[in-house]
Amino acid sequence: MSTLPPPPAMEDWLFYTLTALLCLLCSVLLRARARSSSGAKGHAAGDELPPLPPGPSPLPVLGPLLFLARRDFDFEPVLRRIAWEHGPVFTYAPLGRALPGIFVASRGAAHRALVQRGAAFASRPPVTASSAVLTSGGRNISSAPYGATWRALRRNLAAGVLNPARLRAFSPARRWVLGVLASRVRAGAGAAGERPVAVMEPFQYAMFCLLVYMCFGDRVEDARVRDIEATQRELLGSFLSFQVFSFLPALTKVVFRRRWEKLLSLRRRQEELFLPLVQARRDVGADGDCYVDSMLKLAIPEDGGRVLNDGEIVSLCSEFLGAGTDTTATALQWILANLVKYPAMQDRLRDEVAGVVGAADGEVREEDLQAMPYLKAVVLEGLRRHPPGHYLLPHAVHEDTTLDGYRVPAGAPINFAVVDMGLDVEVWDAPSEFRPERFLPGGEGEDVDLTGSKEIKMMPFGAGRRVCPGMALALLHLEYFVANLVREFEWREADGEEVDLTEKLEFTVVMKRPLKARAVPLRSPPPALAAA
Repeated sequence: MSTLPPPPAMEDWLFYTLTALLCLLCSVLLRARARSSSGAKGHAAGDELPPLPPGPSPLPVLGPLLFLARRDFDFEPVLRRIAWEHGPVFTYAPLGRALPGIFVASRGAAHRALVQRGAAFASRPPVTASSAVLTSGGRNISSAPYGATWRALRRNLAAGVLNPARLRAFSPARRWVLGVLASRVRAGAGAAGERPVAVMEPFQYAMFCLLVYMCFGDRVEDARVRDIEATQRELLGSFLSFQVFSFLPALTKVVFRRRWEKLLSLRRRQEELFLPLVQARRDVGADGDCYVDSMLKLAIPEDGGRVLNDGEIVSLCSEFLGAGTDTTATALQWILANLVKYPAMQDRLRDEVAGVVGAADGEVREEDLQAMPYLKAVVLEGLRRHPPGHYLLPHAVHEDTTLDGYRVPAGAPINFAVVDMGLDVEVWDAPSEFRPERFLPGGEGEDVDLTGSKEIKMMPFGAGRRVCPGMALALLHLEYFVANLVREFEWREADGEEVDLTEKLEFTVVMKRPLKARAVPLRSPPPALAAA
């Protein structure tokens, strides 16, 4: 049998050929633009604008552009090499993009931009061709430019379904989903925990059940949840491959026609799944606590106070589900993987839980979490060491400005390296090691502020005006499910399944070898969980 790899798809060969032919033309145009930019004058006569941050010339980065045709290309090593050569604030200007990308891997520079000058750096770059399809042209919280519409959308989410009182109202739903999760783990593990469990599948399903309930206000039948999960997973799994449309979109939409058609098909599938659930909320009067109910009553200030259209509601629902499920499930898997790899930490956490909850049958209640400092330290260490996203969504400025003496052009994507903030040796002792103790009294992370208001030491949820509005919800979910999972089960390495913490870039940064572990039941399921 032949061991040769399959030949590249015809569309890939065509892309390589056309890109090579365009290389000379693009390089000439970019060099002309660079000369024009370097000679541009400031507002005061005779004053030259400061230079862009240092970075490689466009020609050496043609290779990474070609590799974007591959669906599995990991670009982070390229960016790390550029940062090593040019410093923590650098420019990357790939061929085919009108504006260069600015990258920031410095805690100080990130704080100066996101916090000290938060309003100036709070916008977003123009949406790409693929993003325009999925966000209704930039009409969701993640991609909308800084302004009245963005504020209205964000305020609606923060004051509505993410309001602390509303979050407490969803407590019964979390208990229900905990039961769903525990029962699926038990079914996969066997009565004595003899079978290894691939944990990501039950984690993702449980998170989808919970977020679908919070979004649409009711328990959706299992088949519909599965359909929604499958569509969202396929969309997120294709996220990197769709980034090819960021470059020369008029060309790439033709060259990668099947990929473009797949994107449009997934969007139609979202609408087919979500809109009947949205209409059901309209029919009952939209007077509940769920996210859709709040959107049906929202007015858009920049468009004469109109209501959201169906496409925009679908985009916002998709954003809510994606942000609340995949990132949380990914973080949960990373935390549990470390607890399996380091059983002494797992034992210490279980002892803390037992000391607070006692031996009585019953799950850890949400009000118990505040008395568990080691639990909080484990969760924070998981987010520091394994942030689900290694970069924030790109920021932008409305008009040309400067950062640390360098020019930042209006509309250029500004990328902040989350992972580098959490691995800075100036803050963290042995930053590559998993040490929850660093967040306990006396540790270097004892007083860490996740919003970065005073200082950025880590920023898994971003910082400044665009800090994630779901931060409190994510921390609640991680603490609640981690505490209950270690109370219900002892998690052990399975034979032949040693924990491998190697990373892989998908929509989030996941485990290259997803965690499989034995989940040994420690007690009979409490009645509330057994009935779920």
